[in-house]
Amino acid sequence: MATTFLSCGPFLRHHSHFSKFFFCCSNDAADASSTSSLPKSTTSSYYTRRWYNPSGRRQLNQEGVQILRHWIETDQPSASEEKFSVVSYNILAERNTWKHRGLYPNVPSPYLKWNHRKRVICEELLMWNPDIICLQEVDKYFDVSEIMEKAGYVGSYTRRTGDAIDGCAIFWKADKFRLIDEESIKFKMFNLRDNVAQLSVLEMSKAKSRRLLIGNIHVLYNPSRGDVKLGQLRYLLSRAEILSKKWRNLPFVLAGDFNSTPESAIYNFLSSSELNFMSYDRRELSGQSGCHPDKVLGVKTEVCAPFFFLGSQTKGLWTEEEVKVATGSADCKVVRNPFRLTSSYATIKGPPTTRGSTDEPLATSYHSKFLGTVDYIWYSDGLIPIRVVDTVPIDILLKTGGLPCEKVGSDHLPLVSEIAFTRTSE
Repeated sequence: MATTFLSCGPFLRHHSHFSKFFFCCSNDAADASSTSSLPKSTTSSYYTRRWYNPSGRRQLNQEGVQILRHWIETDQPSASEEKFSVVSYNILAERNTWKHRGLYPNVPSPYLKWNHRKRVICEELLMWNPDIICLQEVDKYFDVSEIMEKAGYVGSYTRRTGDAIDGCAIFWKADKFRLIDEESIKFKMFNLRDNVAQLSVLEMSKAKSRRLLIGNIHVLYNPSRGDVKLGQLRYLLSRAEILSKKWRNLPFVLAGDFNSTPESAIYNFLSSSELNFMSYDRRELSGQSGCHPDKVLGVKTEVCAPFFFLGSQTKGLWTEEEVKVATGSADCKVVRNPFRLTSSYATIKGPPTTRGSTDEPLATSYHSKFLGTVDYIWYSDGLIPIRVVDTVPIDILLKTGGLPCEKVGSDHLPLVSEIAFTRTSE
């Protein structure tokens, strides 16, 4: 795939960790090269606070707004030659688009229609040419799979239980990987709501000693049910541990929409070995409550702030049943993470126009009720990210008035990360 390199600008000249900074666009899946110029926001001065609205008001006219994204690379001496790229993307279920039409008051109806969104979503996926694609909120699986299969991908799909008709889907390049094991997780079977997750063991076709475990999940949205969110992640990680050990301790990549912000306890749980959740109010575990756009843009300090420590007062907020949902046992007070994962985007630093104090993107989702980050690509020991496609600067995102828009087919942005096996991993 041909790539056009662009001028780094004044910001990048002072940041050596940006080895390459560019944007690729394509008219077809085969040729992803073009010439383009970066928006001024990518080289503007540092923001004086985390969220900044340079115009003083939100621009509601989507016409003419350029959504340009670029790779950010970093030198990783421990990376081997064997590498693969992963996309994580909540594509916004067609049914949810109209069921929750009130979330998109500034989005013209033509941009919400599935035929338009399907074309834009698939064009972007093929533009980045990923080896593995993890999708959430998929209710038109066969529409998407038909396009992906023509581009050389094979996939699997797990539909949610209950009344919802969307689910999770994983696609991988047929000429690069073969599927050797998989597991579909339906959380309803464990009293953990109707969400689903997927686990797939993939083996590289040209390097059969290289195998990896891929996880894909859409965590429960409900901000007040931190017990269910923890329970879903706890169970997924326990199944992933079993599958990893079955195939001789495979490295693990976990992608998805976690409906939890970078400052939340759930984020901290994923990046640590355990969480003493009894120290927190279950209604604040995901950190979503402070991410309404008006609230985000109207404050001068960190929003979606780290939630408060309640000490012994918190114990009264957790019922025995909620503890059982979170941990699997009413007597357990700690949730364990067998992997201790690291976020790809937090590992590869970005500019302050797109990144927050945690080094995660400032926003991976934007509509009239939410502006913040809930999507991640995590990796375990044995792997290392070597580049990511950065998200959109906040000032550019605000000019759309909300996603989807002409060039973005969902109310989320796709995350793209290229990951290598480490030289010491087997």
